[in-house]
Amino acid sequence: MATTQRLTGYQREVAERNVEAILDAAEELVQQGQANISAVAVLAGVSRVTVYAHLPTWTALLEAAVGRAVRRTMAALESAHANDGPPVEALDRMLAAAWQHLARYGAMAAAVAELLSPEAVARTHQAAHHTIGALLTRGQADGSFRTDLPAGWLVTACIALVHACSDGVRAGQIQEPDAVRILTTSVRDLFTGTQPSSQPGHAYNTEPATSLAATGQGPPDADWRADSCPPLSRRRGSRGWRAR
Repeated sequence: MATTQRLTGYQREVAERNVEAILDAAEELVQQGQANISAVAVLAGVSRVTVYAHLPTWTALLEAAVGRAVRRTMAALESAHANDGPPVEALDRMLAAAWQHLARYGAMAAAVAELLSPEAVARTHQAAHHTIGALLTRGQADGSFRTDLPAGWLVTACIALVHACSDGVRAGQIQEPDAVRILTTSVRDLFTGTQPSSQPGHAYNTEPATSLAATGQGPPDADWRADSCPPLSRRRGSRGWRAR
């Protein structure tokens, strides 16, 4: 019995190491524009059978790699202590901490937009939506952040700005030293912006996961839940953004 347990534990360690090697290889190859199971297996030092045993499809492999990248970024967000201090300052800290990881995954984000479905992208970003949404809610409660736009939309727009900034750096349109300043200024203005004086005031439901269409507070037939808004992606070979 003890021997079986030790063997099981050893096998688990080997499996975990293999998965990490596979995800490392997938991340590197995706950023190089080389995406296939055979190349991943060679770079990871495992057989194709081993890759398929853990991640049976290329989509599953890519989603797992993105999920790991998001978890690492979330660890950076948590280190910024978003629950401490004024919400605006916490937002700046959170974006600055996250950018160190986001810059690394910029090329992967572009590939993901082309290779994963909107539903898969939404699944990998659920944790980020939740963390940013919690900070937004705290800021709305104390008057730091705007309430004239749906909370789910603000969170989705924030994440879209992060990807847009990363894309701009990669394309040479934004200088790396300026990226954090541009990103934090843009998101801060998004969250704290005031409504045009010509428009009557209207406060939306600030719950990130609430269907505003159902309550009559949002646009007709629209559900601005954080996990339902379509991510922005780049058209292959184009400079234009599109909703997927």
